[in-house]
Amino acid sequence: MDITPDQPLAGLLAPLFALRGKNDFGIGDLSALRELVDWAAEQGFAMVQLLPVNETGNDNSPYNAISSVALEPLTIEITPAALPDLSAEDIAAAAHGIDLAVLNAGPVAYGLAKGLRENMLARAFENFLARTWRSHGVRLRRYRKFCSAEAAWLEDYVLFRVLMDENGGSERWDSWPAEQQSAGTARRWLAAQTPARQRAIKRAMRFRRYVQWLVWEQWAAVKKYAEARGVALMGDIPFGVSYYSADVWAEPEIFDHTWCGGCPPERVFETDPFTYKWGQNWGIPLYRWAALRERDFDWWRQRVRKVRGCFHLFRIDHILGFFRIYGFPWRPQLNADFLPLTEEEARARTGGELPHFQPYEDDTDAHKAANCAQGEEVLRALMEECGAFRLIGEDLGVVPDYVRPCLTRLGIAGFKIPYWETEPDGALTPGATYQRLSATTYATHDFEPLRATWESWMAKIEAAETGGPETHAARDTAWRDVRRLAAWAGFEVPQITPYTDDVHERLLHALFASNAWLGIYMITDLFASSQRFNVPGAISESNWSQRLNTPIHAWRDDAELAEKMARIREVIRATGRTRA
Repeated sequence: MDITPDQPLAGLLAPLFALRGKNDFGIGDLSALRELVDWAAEQGFAMVQLLPVNETGNDNSPYNAISSVALEPLTIEITPAALPDLSAEDIAAAAHGIDLAVLNAGPVAYGLAKGLRENMLARAFENFLARTWRSHGVRLRRYRKFCSAEAAWLEDYVLFRVLMDENGGSERWDSWPAEQQSAGTARRWLAAQTPARQRAIKRAMRFRRYVQWLVWEQWAAVKKYAEARGVALMGDIPFGVSYYSADVWAEPEIFDHTWCGGCPPERVFETDPFTYKWGQNWGIPLYRWAALRERDFDWWRQRVRKVRGCFHLFRIDHILGFFRIYGFPWRPQLNADFLPLTEEEARARTGGELPHFQPYEDDTDAHKAANCAQGEEVLRALMEECGAFRLIGEDLGVVPDYVRPCLTRLGIAGFKIPYWETEPDGALTPGATYQRLSATTYATHDFEPLRATWESWMAKIEAAETGGPETHAARDTAWRDVRRLAAWAGFEVPQITPYTDDVHERLLHALFASNAWLGIYMITDLFASSQRFNVPGAISESNWSQRLNTPIHAWRDDAELAEKMARIREVIRATGRTRA
């Protein structure tokens, strides 16, 4: 697709798991994505942004994948048309005894959804093996071609994935038997097994290859489908990969196993004492950049090259990490132990180290220059793999002064969150002055929706009517924030104001009227919902499991929504964000 900043676009962010499609089984899949693409095209949106779609582990976080390449099998569309190895009878038999109405009614029940799809895919695999060359020779050739072309990452992944099954479904490879804790020792272990045992394991590996072949073929087809509808797909590449991933297990030499990436203390997280004191410890291993440099950053090049098979644009989550990243000298499992410690006590446990930015703090001009040079070097390599204007950098947080100029030089759009972009006098930076090479949004998957933020401001203002001095301070801050945002959008809030349709549409219009290339609305913000997909730093079953209340196919039947969307289509048209 011809996508450049010359044409401003209206985008829609929607986590795939949150969508309700006609044919899904408890979690949004590629069938639901096709429905969303159709609906988005009808409404004038020219881009759909998703969260990462690599296979997740037991925490179900899309930002903690067990492979930098393998795609999530939960996204596979399970219909006879999309999956020729399954008949309608096969699907019904695999789902026998499961109340699909209950499964589809609430949030994602990951254990049940994974088990059901695993049974369906196992049936499909058996049928695939049973068919003759004459009946499916073309598909068999495609399967073999995939296995050969993708062997560089696929062979390590399938062995890792089978060993997960061997170890109770756990991806925590450092708790597996010693002979399985690395790719090299695991292959020697496999070679020492009995012939029957080897055959069983190799068949299981073949099944995992088959599943990845299916999911990669389906994603490639959906990408082409979106192109035909004039909708670009934006994927998400997390800066890190899970410590408990096939990558770390198979290529330990490119990862630093002693340090974990995260972000520095954030005083806004008053309810999270660890984040308030020490920061967020994500647990992702840091990279050995010297080792990657010797390999011409091949591992990172592969990540970008593979994502191109599914998406037209790619958002790199925490692009600041290429320049420098906040490191912890302990793994997250020890966070509770370190919470009450003083800095001196923490140093005593870590051999003198405390969390800090690596490779260098931004404390001297020389360190800043070194960090900037590293980030630019890596990002230039990635740009070679994807071309101009394809990488989008999530550059939020405490941003060093050299990062955004570097991104601009490279042709990488950064993000603008309106209430984080301020002028010297405290006013919000006008959207008309945003640089064209940027993406703007009110909320990402980590934020509370705009409606919830607005209603929180109003609640603080109301509480001050009967509260003490502390509520008065909160009220004053809330009035400042709400009036700044309203002024940015071109209207006034002289009194307590609910989050009405008028407020909603004024804010949406202001975002799309900005000069930013990409104006992106999260699906919950578009629908003026307070539903939240993730709370950073929190361990909760509600993270990554909340689904939209209404199936996509029913959106067209909602008269109130149809009326709102007619007005929004006009906003998209009036702000010049409709693709030519």
